[in-house]
Amino acid sequence: MDIDYRLAFDLAPVGLALSRNRTIMDCNQRLCDMFGSTHERLVGQSFQILYPSVDEFERAGVRLTPILNRNGTYADDRLMRRVDGRFKDEVFWCHVTGRALNRDAPHEAGIWCFEDLSAIRPVKAELTAREREVAAHLMQGMTSKQIGKTLEISHRTVEIYRARLMRKYKSSTTADLVHKLMAG
Repeated sequence: MDIDYRLAFDLAPVGLALSRNRTIMDCNQRLCDMFGSTHERLVGQSFQILYPSVDEFERAGVRLTPILNRNGTYADDRLMRRVDGRFKDEVFWCHVTGRALNRDAPHEAGIWCFEDLSAIRPVKAELTAREREVAAHLMQGMTSKQIGKTLEISHRTVEIYRARLMRKYKSSTTADLVHKLMAG
């Protein structure tokens, strides 16, 4: 029996995108639905349109390059932005997994998978771009020093953002904050 790979791509239960130099070259319908857009609107666009801010797009590109160089793959939970439709500009948690086709030039071409986590992890507080990044790393179990190294900021700066997150989520401990972030 022959497998129709195009049909598998198009009907996958997760959002899929093929990239070249951080531009969407192709995507499936699930990705379009997730971001409230159309295939025509997304193909040929920079992935930047899916991020809450240009800064977050730029920092993500810098952050994942050495990991893609080393491993060929990358995965994290991050906040993304719906592009069009009735939920335009809504920010939501998304699990993103990617594979570079060339480790030596990781942005040259890749395969990306997007899973919408909003049903299990709604965004309840207004967060700044940096707070979103720190929150995503806290949920991965990283320490302030590890987050600081990853984001290329001091661990004391991370602690300031963590304290802000704790105030916004009315948490008394980091464990409580992570629990509330995970629960939404």
